[in-house]
Amino acid sequence: MPKRVGLYPGTFDPITNGHMDIVARATRMVDHLIVAVAVNAGKGPLFTLAERVEMAEAEMAELSQAVGVSIEVRPFDTLLVDFTAKCGANLIVRGLRAVSDFEYEFQMAGMNARLTADIETIFLMASERCQFISSRFVKEIGRLGGDISQFVSPRVKARLDEKFGFPA
Repeated sequence: MPKRVGLYPGTFDPITNGHMDIVARATRMVDHLIVAVAVNAGKGPLFTLAERVEMAEAEMAELSQAVGVSIEVRPFDTLLVDFTAKCGANLIVRGLRAVSDFEYEFQMAGMNARLTADIETIFLMASERCQFISSRFVKEIGRLGGDISQFVSPRVKARLDEKFGFPA
């Protein structure tokens, strides 16, 4: 039986508990998962690509052991379907928090299917406890000194605190 390889793309600026929820659930469907960290300069990320990859690697190392599925983190700056094929993946995983996410994700999945029919896209709805978490909100709350500990891991919180100049 061929190995099932999935790819979960995103900016992950920073990686949140919502992202981790999708990753953990995606590992139930694949033998190997690639967390693909996008350059995405258009979003003006707070963290550099190298920092985002480093944070994702730290989070995935622990999770991979817990779930028993190999999880790899790789940066990318190419067309998603090209990167997916290059990685040997045949499944793109996308997380949906609300109905407002669906329209954009649906259009992107349709376009990707037209570009490469061999790659499927699956949508995972965010768990109820994670539906409202977004990297943008986490950064905004953190920048203003709010408590973000319920939205990100302690490692990511420490990185955000450092970035915003708060004492450790």
